[in-house]
Amino acid sequence: MAPTQKKSAAHNHAHCVSRALATAETVCAEKQAQFTPLRRRVLEIVWRQHEPIGAYEILAELAKDREKAAPPSVYRALDFLRDVGLVHRLDSLNAFLGCDHPQTDHSEQFLVCGRCHRVAEIADSVLTRSILGRMRALGFQPGQSRVEIKAICSRCAAAH
Repeated sequence: MAPTQKKSAAHNHAHCVSRALATAETVCAEKQAQFTPLRRRVLEIVWRQHEPIGAYEILAELAKDREKAAPPSVYRALDFLRDVGLVHRLDSLNAFLGCDHPQTDHSEQFLVCGRCHRVAEIADSVLTRSILGRMRALGFQPGQSRVEIKAICSRCAAAH
C-alpha cells in the first residue's frame, strides 16, 4: 500500500511508525550513518500520519518536545533522512514523506492529487527504463530523478 493512502479504521498506525523507526535503525547501521535522537524524532514526526508534511510543520511539532528547535536543525535532519533513503521530498508540495521501502533501490515516482494533496508512491521499473532511455537518447545524463504526476484521486473525483 502506498504511504499516504488512508488506512482503514483497524489500521494500527503505531505499528507503522515503530516499523519505520526499526527499519531506519537497520538502514543507518548498514550505511554506517548516525541515527541521532533528533533525526529519529524528525522521522517519527514525518511518519505520524501517512501524508506529506512540511518542514515548518515538523518544526512546530518538534518544538513541543524541544525548547531549542530551529529550522536549520530540521533541514539538516531531513537532508540526512533523504540522503539515506528514509524520506522523500515532494517538490510540488514542498513537503516530505516517509519511504515505505528504503532498503530497496528505486526511482521516486509519485501521483499527487491536485485537490487534497494525497500522495501515492509508485515504483514502476518500465516507466523508469523508459525515462532513462529517452534521457540518454536526448543526450542527458541521469541525475537525482523524481517524477511527480499531478492527478485527481478517486476520493476527490467521487466528491465532485
